[in-house]
Amino acid sequence: MYPNTQMLIAGEWVNATGGATLDVLNPATGEQIGTVAKASIEDLDRALEASMTAFQLWKKTPVVERAALLRKAGELLRERADSIARLLTIEQGKPFAEAQVEVLLSADVLDWSAEEARRIYGRLIPSRADGVVQRVIREPVGPVAAFTPWNFPVSQVVKKVAPALAAGCSIIVKAPEETPASPAELIRALVDAGIPAGVVQLVYGNPAEISEHLVPHPTIRKISFTGSVPVGKHLAALAGKHMKRATMELGGHAPVMIFDDVDVQAVAHTMASSKYRNAGQVCVSPTRFMVQESVYDAFVSSFVETAAALTVGDGLQSGVKMGPLVNERRVQAVDELISAAAKDGARVALGGERIGNKGSFYAPSVLADVNRDMRIMNEEPFGPVALMMPFRDVEEVVAEANRLPFGLASYAFSRSARIVETLANEVEVGMLTVNHLGLALPETPFGGVKDSGYGSEGGAESMESFLSPKFVTHNAFY
Repeated sequence: MYPNTQMLIAGEWVNATGGATLDVLNPATGEQIGTVAKASIEDLDRALEASMTAFQLWKKTPVVERAALLRKAGELLRERADSIARLLTIEQGKPFAEAQVEVLLSADVLDWSAEEARRIYGRLIPSRADGVVQRVIREPVGPVAAFTPWNFPVSQVVKKVAPALAAGCSIIVKAPEETPASPAELIRALVDAGIPAGVVQLVYGNPAEISEHLVPHPTIRKISFTGSVPVGKHLAALAGKHMKRATMELGGHAPVMIFDDVDVQAVAHTMASSKYRNAGQVCVSPTRFMVQESVYDAFVSSFVETAAALTVGDGLQSGVKMGPLVNERRVQAVDELISAAAKDGARVALGGERIGNKGSFYAPSVLADVNRDMRIMNEEPFGPVALMMPFRDVEEVVAEANRLPFGLASYAFSRSARIVETLANEVEVGMLTVNHLGLALPETPFGGVKDSGYGSEGGAESMESFLSPKFVTHNAFY
């Protein structure tokens, strides 16, 4: 029951010009389950033309109407959550329960953006002369090109589409070819809610070819990208060359800082559950576990015990807590990093091997006693592996947290107000969550610093990059 996925261009669901397609595989079986249309340059040009035409209409649509359409799309997404989640699990691998949460949270993002649209305020600036009125108007920046990854194929699209539409922009989405059906259903909900033709469009194809055509095109006024650091840097440079505004949500290598004044077993259980969510294929996945020396052995033992109890399998099966990696390339990449670390002296406390010979399953893994020189401590593993190392004091842990060029998410557990304040002030990241898991909510900003990118997706900040301020000064007495 998996569909062959089409593109949405100028309000119509279409195959690619010439009929080109790409295969879609189920990562739990390795078998082909369908195809997705592969856009040609002609298809992209049609989408660009439709996007500019639609923008002229959409930017003038009253904000209350835009908000109502977004809320309607959110309602449709909730009604269809189970069927969309099933497609998501089949094509991406994550357990069905996780897929359901992703779809439902995406509906919340639509609701949040609808309400933020009603709060796009300008302002008056007191003037220096009698009769002069100085005002700032916030206008939609224009047509947007968005590029999204396969690890959260619905929520990563909605985080770009919802604020763009709320602000009055049109948008062309290049969604992931590995997981095309579920984002297509998100876009379908927007179309069925009544979003005018061309305001939102969906394409798939050769990522490099599409980005090289869309980013420099004069129609496109803003770029939004989620993905790897190298690709993000390339697109940011291309956007800069053509003076395009850009939001970059890139990779991380999230530190977890655990001090000796906490409930070790409870923290280990919480963080093991978080680490293996989506098989560790999460940009904010907790990865570098730095544990204070006096509780290090106890934490590693409790963490391994929790991770070992996870059921790995097809995400549609009952009781499964971790599905496969998205494809064979990810299996090989993770295995190479773990093998290299083990050769360099890391202790494989759990896992370290693939599971079976069908599908791209990899065991939940824990590497203990790692050191800073290991490749896996310097490259984002993006898979189901936790790295454990002890530390002595807060100065040491801050130095390690800041050592890498990444700065997306971080986690900390301590009952000391002094330590928490030190971490809040000194850890160089876009997000720090202390004593709980509090990231990636619709109402909170989401983004990084340093090589992890710039700009925010989420919260009131999500609207800013889709709006341009215009200053108007008027002498009423002239």
